[in-house]
Amino acid sequence: MFSLLRPTLTWSRLMKTIRQNHRSTIYSKPPKEKIGAAQSFFAMCAFAVTLLAPAGWIMHHIPVYQQRSPPQP
Repeated sequence: MFSLLRPTLTWSRLMKTIRQNHRSTIYSKPPKEKIGAAQSFFAMCAFAVTLLAPAGWIMHHIPVYQQRSPPQP
């Protein structure tokens, strides 16, 4: 019976450790260096290109994918 309870004890200890570590990474002070509008704009553009470029590539090449013959088994 004790062997059945042991994984739950380990799990609870793991969750407690994760919560303690998560709390230690939250900061309540203002940033040391302010980020300007140009840096914010550049970062947002970089994220947008990174996320949308693969989808755009696929959408652009859909006609090519439709004209291919199905693979032979």
